[in-house]
Amino acid sequence: MGAEEATVRPAMPWEDVRYDADGLCPVVVQSAENGTVLMLAWADREAVRRTVRDRRAWFWSRSRQELWRKGDTSGNAQHVLEVRWDCDADTLLYLVRAAGPACHTGHVSCFYRGEERAAADTAWSGSQLPDPQASAGSLGAELDRLGSVIAARRRDMPEASYVAGLLRAGRGRVLQKVGEEVVEAILAGTEPDRAHVAAEFADLFFHALVALAALDVPAEDVARELGARAASRPARGSSPEAG
Repeated sequence: MGAEEATVRPAMPWEDVRYDADGLCPVVVQSAENGTVLMLAWADREAVRRTVRDRRAWFWSRSRQELWRKGDTSGNAQHVLEVRWDCDADTLLYLVRAAGPACHTGHVSCFYRGEERAAADTAWSGSQLPDPQASAGSLGAELDRLGSVIAARRRDMPEASYVAGLLRAGRGRVLQKVGEEVVEAILAGTEPDRAHVAAEFADLFFHALVALAALDVPAEDVARELGARAASRPARGSSPEAG
């Protein structure tokens, strides 16, 4: 092996993506929760690198000629679960968990207008897809859905999957990531930004589910433990002193 070969760093899969003459690649952003296409933006190599590193959606602004991260000004962050690219490797797909609407108009998706829904002109009214913001309180259902996604990633171990990458790194790395998310959730709790708190605790719950998968502990075991604790807790007013 020559000296030049010895210094070549192995390429990550996403580094094979093709960029146009301006060094840009279109990025389709899609909800990992319900498959809704949220927005279309552009990214250069640095934006993609930061996205893969931070697991937050980074883009390149053609109007401002600068990098920008979704949510830094609006608070509507996009947490990237997977980065994919098409067969020609010239278009990217970010599968995200969105902490708020993608569109600057306040609509959940930028694609809220169309032939069949011009009269409605409101998010989701024509598609009948659930609005993640309208399903507040269904934490159990969301955790069940995430658990199913994580189980599928663990089974198939796709190359570009964030979950699969964590699982490949081993239990130690997964548990370390849970610790990092705990710290970030605590720090978020010191701020008055409720959306930020919700986003950080969502990250914590998500990584806790990944940790359970890495440890081969079914989430149902946790649910069973919580149920047993609730069943063993004395009901209010049942103490002898209550009369």
